[in-house]
Amino acid sequence: MSFFEEWIELDLNPILSFSSTSKIIYSNSEAQFLLNRIKQKELFDLALSYAPKTFGALTSYIDLTIKNYTFYAITVMYENEDEIHMKLYKSAMVKKENTLNIKNINVTNIFTLVDLSISTSKIKSDINFIKNYDPSIPEFKLDASSFIKTLNQIFDAFKGNKNVSCSILLKIGEYIKIDEKKYSLISVEISTDKENDFSSLNIKENNSFILTKDDTKVTIDLPLIL
Repeated sequence: MSFFEEWIELDLNPILSFSSTSKIIYSNSEAQFLLNRIKQKELFDLALSYAPKTFGALTSYIDLTIKNYTFYAITVMYENEDEIHMKLYKSAMVKKENTLNIKNINVTNIFTLVDLSISTSKIKSDINFIKNYDPSIPEFKLDASSFIKTLNQIFDAFKGNKNVSCSILLKIGEYIKIDEKKYSLISVEISTDKENDFSSLNIKENNSFILTKDDTKVTIDLPLIL
């Protein structure tokens, strides 16, 4: 990998290249995280929407929120009819900060809560859980009752799947602002390789966390309040 390629790979902003048929030719690491939440076709259509009228590059300043990602600008470039390139400039903070309720939070071990919910789910199903935990995450404050109740609902929605992945990770480069204070985000991601029906999940805006879902995955983002 050349210096230029490595430099692009390390960029904290998503960079993607598409063919004329919307096939991805290149995506850096940050873009791959984005593709886990946003469909490829949706990003291709976004590139077309902000493409310059003629060959060349165009940067547009926007206020765009997609699945808790917030972007303040987009650059689209193409030099022929076969390829189009896009860079999204990610805002440092996630929106929805005013809707979180952090009144009933206490210091808790999130790994213990997730393992408890997994154990409960195993009583009712034969799901094989594949766990990926970041052991460096400390105990932090959250509403344990609301969190585990929601987690149990999520695992119930995954019934019928043979394998379910469960990750607990610190989100790099994303923050949330609550009462004028900025907090890092802990992400609990539950996913599988096939589509599921999550219509039964009740997403409340007054929770102490942000819940998002797509066809194969449900994500809980929590502020890291120590």
